[in-house]
Amino acid sequence: MTATSSPVALELHSGDLRLALRPDLGGCIAGFWLGDLAVLRSSEAADLKASRPSGCYPLVPYSNRLGFRRFHWAGQDHTTQPNFDDNPHSVHGVGWLRAWEVVSSSADQAVIRYVHAPDAHWPFAFEVTQTFVLTPAALELRFAFKNTAGQSQPVGLGWHPYFPKREHSRLHIEVAQRWDADPATQLPTQAVPQPVIDAEVRQLAFDNCFQGWTGAAHIRDEKLSLKLTSSMGYLVVFTPQAKDYYCVEPVSHVSDAIHMADPLAHGLVALAAGDTLEASMTLSVERA
Repeated sequence: MTATSSPVALELHSGDLRLALRPDLGGCIAGFWLGDLAVLRSSEAADLKASRPSGCYPLVPYSNRLGFRRFHWAGQDHTTQPNFDDNPHSVHGVGWLRAWEVVSSSADQAVIRYVHAPDAHWPFAFEVTQTFVLTPAALELRFAFKNTAGQSQPVGLGWHPYFPKREHSRLHIEVAQRWDADPATQLPTQAVPQPVIDAEVRQLAFDNCFQGWTGAAHIRDEKLSLKLTSSMGYLVVFTPQAKDYYCVEPVSHVSDAIHMADPLAHGLVALAAGDTLEASMTLSVERA
């Protein structure tokens, strides 16, 4: 999403932590700092022009790729729309491309909301809030997604944080399996065993969803030590070797789960009309 009017910016402070939010740009985090050190890929709120180069944005109502922009649900065929360059799939849902409204804010907390009416990008109505709570040691994020449609809908959630790739950035995660993709479609086709990952980020070449995640990821470099925890059971790791960032994304389902033989066995939720789905993520931060 790109800015089209006056920026809507929020800034939270707690101890040495500072968080800059842009609700109007896809409900994204513009920047997150410990003192003058960037915890996420960071811009001052006023300088950010779109959600895609932000520090983190929400994945609502699905994570990653929705294969070939079409799906079948409850006896009906549906389509979505292009939303990510020339990608043949729709990517990351709709929340990151829509303006969110501020529900409440204080020095160290904020709640923002997006209300979705059915459109060509997603056929079901919903309301979702993000809550941000900043403490001197951590950032806590919470989702509450309410199905306001008159029927069940498929729902997945996630966050897409971008971390600065420093000289000695190192990632430690414990997972059971890695989903490998068909190179032609970039859609997952098989789950294979995955040993513990404990390596310098510059040595990694992942663009995969992992399952059997223990719920914690440890990130360390020469400046910062982070622990990412989440209530969600899957993790997407993206480590593009030519970029100055990498992504460790807690998500609630396997990428393109909606096209698997049993979507609900791979994390997707059939959320009944009127029901609410919740999820959380915490980023604990300290100096190395």
